Amino acid sequence: MKKTIQTTKAPKPIGPYNQAVMANNTLYVSGQIPMNPATSQLVKGDIKDQTRQVMENIGAILKEAGLDFSNVVKCSIFISDMKNFPLINDVYGQYFQDDAPARETVQVAGLPMAVDVEISCIAII
Repeated sequence: MKKTIQTTKAPKPIGPYNQAVMANNTLYVSGQIPMNPATSQLVKGDIKDQTRQVMENIGAILKEAGLDFSNVVKCSIFISDMKNFPLINDVYGQYFQDDAPARETVQVAGLPMAVDVEISCIAII
C-alpha cells in the first residue's frame, strides 16, 4: 500500500513529487532544501543554518508520518562544496542521538534553486 505524506510544516514541493511516500512500513522522504516553510524563502548564508533548516524540514515530515529521527535508516546528502562537509556534519549529527543511519555524502555540480545542501532519507516503522 502506498500513502502520500504532506505537511504545511515543510516546504511545498517545487516539482511533480511529494514530500514523502509511505510504502508498506517504509517512508521515503524526498530531498529537502533549506527553505523556510512559513515564508517560502531560502535560508542563505551560513551552511550550518541551511543544514539546520533542511533537518527541521525532514523532522516535520517524519512527524507527520508518526515517526522521528530514530526511525531513519538511510540518508543521502548532496552538497555544492565538500569544504562544507565538517560544518554540515556538525549540525546533522545533532539530530541522531544514539544510532546514526547509513549515509553517503556527495558533492554535486548543482542543486535545485542553487542551494548548497539537500538531504533525503528513508525511515522505517
